Amino acid sequence: MDTLQNPPDPNVLARAAAKVKRHVLPLFVVMFIVNYIDRVNIGFVRSHLEIDLGIGAAAYGLGAGLFFIGYAIFEVPSNLLLQRYGARAWLTRIMFTWGAAAMAMAFVKGETSFYILRFVLGAAEAGFFPGVIYYFTQWLPASERGKAMAIFLSGSAIASVISGPVSGALLHINGLSLHGWQWMFLIEGFASIVLCGFVWFWLQSHPHQAKWLSVEEKHALVSAIEAEQQAREAAQTVRPSMFKLLADRQIALFCFIYFSIALTIYGATFWLPSMIKKMGNLGDFQVGLFNSIPWLISIVAMYVFAALASKWKHQQAWVALMLVIAAFGMFMSTTGGPVFAFVAICFAAIGFKAASALFWPIPQGYLDARIAAAVIALINSVGNLGGFVAPTTFGLLEQTTGSIEGGLYGLAATSLLAAVVVFFARTSPRGSVPPTSTPTAHPHALRPGPQGAAS
Repeated sequence: MDTLQNPPDPNVLARAAAKVKRHVLPLFVVMFIVNYIDRVNIGFVRSHLEIDLGIGAAAYGLGAGLFFIGYAIFEVPSNLLLQRYGARAWLTRIMFTWGAAAMAMAFVKGETSFYILRFVLGAAEAGFFPGVIYYFTQWLPASERGKAMAIFLSGSAIASVISGPVSGALLHINGLSLHGWQWMFLIEGFASIVLCGFVWFWLQSHPHQAKWLSVEEKHALVSAIEAEQQAREAAQTVRPSMFKLLADRQIALFCFIYFSIALTIYGATFWLPSMIKKMGNLGDFQVGLFNSIPWLISIVAMYVFAALASKWKHQQAWVALMLVIAAFGMFMSTTGGPVFAFVAICFAAIGFKAASALFWPIPQGYLDARIAAAVIALINSVGNLGGFVAPTTFGLLEQTTGSIEGGLYGLAATSLLAAVVVFFARTSPRGSVPPTSTPTAHPHALRPGPQGAAS
């Protein structure tokens, strides 16, 4: 318990944490941007796939969703392998394989190859998001992780803004007997492969390997993180086990809440370009520009509501409010024409993107660090199955009924149910000693920082 008796110099610790964030956060944000674009860029080529390959609405929806089946199956094993082989090697591997799979999408010939490659892409990407979360637990004290996660997660919002214009512009490329949609997959996938080389040379797996930290700074980081884990263990009256937590009702609640959020996010993501095209005679680049608007609004909303949640602390209430906003927006999108529907989706985006950011501090505060990485991977993978259900259902609805209105009603109802369920989710572990009696016990398990919103 030496680390608890001799805490590191706060000034040295703050300096070391600042260096870590300057060194890794810009790279992680860029990685997340590239990752997200490779995941959702098929939304901009739906009509091209139908014209060139005969892939209809139902097949498109199923293919879009199969990504998340591969993602869910391999998420937890990938994160466990990251802990075994180190972040540097494993994150490089993840980037290379997802880049190769993304490039292979350019050579889709029909429905079967479309399904297979989307599944492979999901399997290749699995482990990236929880891997970065785990990386933060190894490099940053608890007080800094929330702010780091907020910056990291801005990558998905930035990607949502720029993916439309970038993909729309690439669709105009033709040459070498390749269509614009093939060039889009090739160029965007190749960007991931190029970036993986930079990841290999830039990242280290553990603080003691960082040549850009002084010996004193390395010691301060390692001591602070070890002290937090010791305090966490001392505060637990019962030692947690992975199997007990997997049977914990709270874990099931976390999975359902995140599933509901992901359901709405990916329902909008994969179908929004098609909805925008109904607004008028718009080209690919114009569709991409309009597609950026809801996500640009959501970036502002994420930070505004994170600040409000930090000032008036009640995490469940803030998540519930965001889910109600999302439900109202999705419902209203069914009541008017294409332009009104687009405005309603912009409003809904405020809710479902802010909810995704405000949600993570709840399970992060509940989980013990000794099993946090694997359980967070589980929550993320099960929750992301919403990315399978939403596009698959929307595709079937459009092909059989000619409308996705029923799907939008379903998203609204699910968001409302999740808004109720979130009040049953705990924000601290059972058996922990109240903070008032143990002021030095700072949990190691990804607790949100002073800003109150870790993602």
